[in-house]
Amino acid sequence: MKRKDPPKRLRIKEWEEDDRPREKMKEHGSNMLSNAELLAILIGSGNKNESAVELSQRILNHYDNRLELLSQTHINQLTNHFQGIGEAKAITILAALELSKRLSFSAESNQTIIKDVKDIYQLMRPDLAGISSEEAWVIFLNTGNRVITKKKMSTGGLNTCIFDIRLIIHEAIAQLACGIIMVHNHPSGRLEPSVQDKEITHKMAESCKICDIRLVDHVIVGNSGYFSFYEKGLLH
Repeated sequence: MKRKDPPKRLRIKEWEEDDRPREKMKEHGSNMLSNAELLAILIGSGNKNESAVELSQRILNHYDNRLELLSQTHINQLTNHFQGIGEAKAITILAALELSKRLSFSAESNQTIIKDVKDIYQLMRPDLAGISSEEAWVIFLNTGNRVITKKKMSTGGLNTCIFDIRLIIHEAIAQLACGIIMVHNHPSGRLEPSVQDKEITHKMAESCKICDIRLVDHVIVGNSGYFSFYEKGLLH
């Protein structure tokens, strides 16, 4: 019995126009495209076994279809794990996701007022939850506790990060900030502050008093919760 040849795969150029990501976006708008189709437009082409859309679907599946996880990956992880993704394509993907985050924050920051620690957690969780190294961030506030900006100050290892007090005070003055909030994550999932966390918080509080800047809180962010120095009465 003669063996049947496998069906020939169609390249994207051979798809119906309504199914091609670029044509679909041009005709119907970007909001009608799936995440995989938008990602396919960024990478432009797939590999010898996959179309750009199929490759994009596999990339998204690898990150549980969570764009925030994809945005936190590294260039070499994309190039090493996915055939057809070179350095230029990886950079394009991560640059687009970073622009998306900045756009989202820009829209939110115009109206974000910090009323309690839950607001801090909601603001910082997308940046800090699920990453494998500690990062030190600072939120800069105006007199009405409205967010001026948030900024990553340093990246550490698995269980340590560094808040540079002089750099933070300098940035606060440059931003004309009246208050600051220290934020960092614990990749281990343990939310209790370390001895070093307590020491740097005390030093920051003393430095802020000298410069007439309020240290509003120091929050440790985890995947499913937070620890607030203010709520625990550890800010003096």
